Amino acid sequence: MNKSRITTLLRKLRLMQLSDHLHFVYEKMKNRSSNRSFKINNPDVVLPPDYMIYESFQMNYDNYYNDSLDTAKWLISYFEKHIELKNVKILEWGCGPARIIRHLPNLLDRSCEIYGSDYNHKTIEWCQNNIPGIKFLKNNLQPPLEFINDFFDIIYATSVFTHLSEDMHYAWMNELKGVCKPNGIIFLTTHGDNCKPKLTDEELKLFEAGKLVVRGNVKEGHRTFAAYQPTEFMRKLFSDVEILEHVTRAPEGSYIPQDVWIVRKK
Repeated sequence: MNKSRITTLLRKLRLMQLSDHLHFVYEKMKNRSSNRSFKINNPDVVLPPDYMIYESFQMNYDNYYNDSLDTAKWLISYFEKHIELKNVKILEWGCGPARIIRHLPNLLDRSCEIYGSDYNHKTIEWCQNNIPGIKFLKNNLQPPLEFINDFFDIIYATSVFTHLSEDMHYAWMNELKGVCKPNGIIFLTTHGDNCKPKLTDEELKLFEAGKLVVRGNVKEGHRTFAAYQPTEFMRKLFSDVEILEHVTRAPEGSYIPQDVWIVRKK
């Protein structure tokens, strides 16, 4: 039985989150030695609780911190192609425990204002207490956000729509457009064509027909809730914004990168 069929069975039996928690325990034990070394060698790096790290990325502290710094630089390389990074307001929607956003104050001009928002209130409270130079706010699984319309120049979300239902795709896209300034940009990552080998035969038929594929039976928004977005579906989602870029990056070994979408509010 392949992995897709195993996870489908676990979802039907509503054992997916239990399985994920056992995987967290395994990863924590596997990385125990390297994580201890990271803390000794980097005493000034403040890290969130282990499960927050696992839920947002993986259980290796060095990868969590340094790979996230590389990701922040990677994001900026896209932003600056479309907007001047001075005197701009930037939002990471779905910021989690500040894995990426924590690096932005040191990488951007000081005139930039940086905000983070997430539906996990415990995570936001940790960010508010531990990450300086950024304004963190709570939101719910459903819109709205606590911002006025036309507020942000840049909004980005990495692997957030990948954990939402179809209704929430449209609800949140409408909300993000609302708080984005005219001519502002929205950057998203999604599960595109690279993920087709992960799909079951039934899921692949839906995907090839341009339909969103959703693996639910778990809490929406959690890492175990998965959505797969074909290009046709995303173009419908972006019907009233200008698509600036759609990038499908080649897989590297076992690493399967998500698609990049950058759109501009008209």
